[in-house]
Amino acid sequence: MSTPFPSAPMASPVVTAHPAAAPRSAPAPVAAKLAAKATPKRPPLMGQPRVLIALWQGLVTAMELPPYLVPSPILMMKTLFTDWAALGGSLWVTVKITVLAFVVATVAGVLISFLFVQSKRIETALFPYAVLLQVTPIVAVAPLIIIWVKDPTASMVICAALVALFPIISNTTLGLRSVEPDLQSYFQLNRATRLQTLLRLRIPSALPYFFGGLRISSGLALIGAVVAEFVAGTRGPGGGRGYPKLAAGASPQHPPMFAALLLISLTGVALFVLMAWLTRVALGGWHASETSHD
Repeated sequence: MSTPFPSAPMASPVVTAHPAAAPRSAPAPVAAKLAAKATPKRPPLMGQPRVLIALWQGLVTAMELPPYLVPSPILMMKTLFTDWAALGGSLWVTVKITVLAFVVATVAGVLISFLFVQSKRIETALFPYAVLLQVTPIVAVAPLIIIWVKDPTASMVICAALVALFPIISNTTLGLRSVEPDLQSYFQLNRATRLQTLLRLRIPSALPYFFGGLRISSGLALIGAVVAEFVAGTRGPGGGRGYPKLAAGASPQHPPMFAALLLISLTGVALFVLMAWLTRVALGGWHASETSHD
């Protein structure tokens, strides 16, 4: 009698759960990002303005520093209120010179960049002169401009505009040339003119670079205006910020000088914030530099 083959053990059925039944959990990197966004980040202790001002006031009071060496924040605020007639009028003149110089530098820088991008030979021939203006100290050039230009306001505007000109030229020229080759080939394939290529391709590609140059030039225009006022040395409220600083530095009353420095610093911060806001308004809807939240 033949021996039957041993039967193989039957495999137990594998029960698979439906994918919807299993709990889904977000991947680790995504969960970490969500947790980081859920918990608000607190700024460091030394990065809070209130802490720095309180520390400044405490050190001045504890060390009994004289006001002519380092004034306290409370004394500076009192000086701003008591001397606001002189400081505010001078600040307005300085802001006016800064804005005029910034507008002149922006218009001139954009026009020069448009000229550079039309021909590589023109850029190679003229760009060294723009670099020469940038590396030449404005303190050395300002006396000559003030002598040549009889109007004090116009001379100071020219000096400040020369300081703020180079970042506009450099950034805008770089942006106008930073065009994707495929898009440029597409425009050439459709026989677009130079003006059409400039308006519809190069200018939109250059906007992020242009606004980056504006953020730099706004602060440089303010610095150029202050330096020009120092060199000009004009008297009275028309002298702007330069004369009050020199007068405060020559006298033992240093709090007005620190108050003037505070106003100038706040003005520079306000200009930078304004340029950053304009950048978000212009690029916030389509460019990655403003739409990314990482």
